[in-house]
Amino acid sequence: MLERMTYSVEETEQFGRMLAERLRPGDLLVLSGDLGAGKTALVRGLAAGLGLEDEVSSPTFVIMNEYRGRGPVRLCHFDFYRLRDEDDLYSTGYYDLLGTDAILAVEWGERIPEALPKAAIWVRMKRVDAQTRRITVEGDERF
Repeated sequence: MLERMTYSVEETEQFGRMLAERLRPGDLLVLSGDLGAGKTALVRGLAAGLGLEDEVSSPTFVIMNEYRGRGPVRLCHFDFYRLRDEDDLYSTGYYDLLGTDAILAVEWGERIPEALPKAAIWVRMKRVDAQTRRITVEGDERF
């Protein structure tokens, strides 16, 4: 388990860059935390750490954003917040991406736990105050 405190959006993004160094193709990260916990900021850091130059935005309304770099790396950023159940998830392409070389980052994944593989990496984010976040990463020996 890895635990870190961040004290700004920039530090949360830096933590995401550090996490990206430890990721492998096919990894799935479940980003858990209340609204405003910094989940999208962490994904911005992941994308930067993976060498992806696309602008990262929250997929709340589109459900999934895909970011690609010049190489084979692909980051698929999901948001399950607006989904009711596993049936809603089928039309998003999520199941087509499981088991591929894409790295998946899933916000609000705990809303549909039956859709998450046992090998998921959990990133739990807790707001301590307006700027401070406690981030805990677990579920894999790399963390």
